Amino acid sequence: MTAKAWTIVDVTSGQVLAAGDPDARVEPASLTKIMTSYLIFEALRDKRISMDQTVIPGESVRKVGRDESRTFIEAGKPVSVHDLVYGMIIQSGNDASIALAELVGGSQPGFVELMNRAAQRMGLKNTHYTNVDGLTDPQHYTTVADIAALSTHMIQDFPEYYKIYSEKSFTYNNIRQPNRNRLLYLDPTVDGLKTGHTKEAGYCLVSTASRPMPGAPGVNRRVLSVVVGEPTERARVQDSLSALNYGYQNFDTLRVYGANQVVATPKVWKGKESELKIGVKKDTFITVPKGMADKIKPQLELREPLIAPLANGAPVGTVKVMADGKQLAEFPVVALADVPQASFIGRAWDALRLMFVKK
Repeated sequence: MTAKAWTIVDVTSGQVLAAGDPDARVEPASLTKIMTSYLIFEALRDKRISMDQTVIPGESVRKVGRDESRTFIEAGKPVSVHDLVYGMIIQSGNDASIALAELVGGSQPGFVELMNRAAQRMGLKNTHYTNVDGLTDPQHYTTVADIAALSTHMIQDFPEYYKIYSEKSFTYNNIRQPNRNRLLYLDPTVDGLKTGHTKEAGYCLVSTASRPMPGAPGVNRRVLSVVVGEPTERARVQDSLSALNYGYQNFDTLRVYGANQVVATPKVWKGKESELKIGVKKDTFITVPKGMADKIKPQLELREPLIAPLANGAPVGTVKVMADGKQLAEFPVVALADVPQASFIGRAWDALRLMFVKK
């Protein structure tokens, strides 16, 4: 790796596979637009704006320099939100980013405030924004760990809009521009995410691939790489592709339990039912080094005794994933059904029985 800082994350399990200086403060350049896009997608989801809405760009878009990435929108000339979104994501247009920010935030400073609030909400503790497009500023910074976390939110929270990142080109005003993410052309499993470059930040890239998970028909495994501060575009492409392949070739991701899979049916006291089906509400995965899959052993630890009433989704214990006597991961186990209280007589009888069980 020639990057200043980098990280490789298995998005499916949420685990960091490898990293170099993941918490070092770095300049994000146009990776900033991942957060800008995220807030625009929130506005679309909440129907505060719509893709077919017409926007009249303000005078601020005239200030975008000739050496900056542009969609080539014009101040005062109507343009759709659709074209602004595609211009911001595929062409990395600073002018499109500014127009969208002013639409949603009322002004660029107003939108930047929303960006910093969102960063706090996501737990991005080492990130601070001062602009919407990623131009260099001493107080505009982040880390590759925070970029990976933000990118994971983007992928998981807005799958319908995330697909735009895989588009290889976009034409606006008869000007066709290619997606600057060269990995889209080199690896068919790559479907995102964002490039960035300034003289100060170097060449940056968030890349992610989705490939079939062995042993889990119909399930794909996603690996994400972040590199910043690369010396050349070629270096960021080579290091990013190597990072993704490293994640797939040196680690396996396993589904420990499927969504709503019954893990156990322990005894319930003082309830209308004598047993409770417990498990997890969504697929639960773990990533391990190659060759360790057969050593994985889930261990269930219950909060006993389980006493009704118990609501569907109520936490009842944990599963610790062990291998060679070491704990690799831990996740909560919940009730998969409601168990209401029994009658007064039933509760009294179980209360008596519990006295002897506890002894």
